[in-house]
Amino acid sequence: MEKTNVMRILDKSGIAYSAYEYDKTLTDGMSVAETLGKSPETVFKTLVTVSGDNRHFVFVIPVEKTLDLKKAARAVGVKSVSMLKQKELLPTTGYIHGGCSPIAMKKKFATVIDETALLSDAICFSAGKVGYQVEMSPRVLAEFIGADFADITESL
Repeated sequence: MEKTNVMRILDKSGIAYSAYEYDKTLTDGMSVAETLGKSPETVFKTLVTVSGDNRHFVFVIPVEKTLDLKKAARAVGVKSVSMLKQKELLPTTGYIHGGCSPIAMKKKFATVIDETALLSDAICFSAGKVGYQVEMSPRVLAEFIGADFADITESL
């Protein structure tokens, strides 16, 4: 398996993780979870938002959930956030849609992981390239990237 930049950074930092490769044509998180044989509650997607004053925030949530923009804004202490336009993702983060990882973005952005991550010993998320996922402890991830945990998803 090819090593992504995220994997190299984790290796260099001595952080334990598992890596998975999957069919690059799968673009929705539910399909990725199914392919990996993982519960959708443990496979997370990385979403990038922008606030009214043009600050960027990153939210990491289960693939089966939707980001609650009001809760997300509250979690980072701003009035409101909106989803970053897809064409702005690469220049802002260095990642493309479907391959966005909370690790090793171009700049360090305030990041919040949905608190449901704490219910699992390990969560999967993008390894920084479409077709690759890494799995690791959500607490270790949060400590490594300086993220907080909060309730940021829509209630069903």
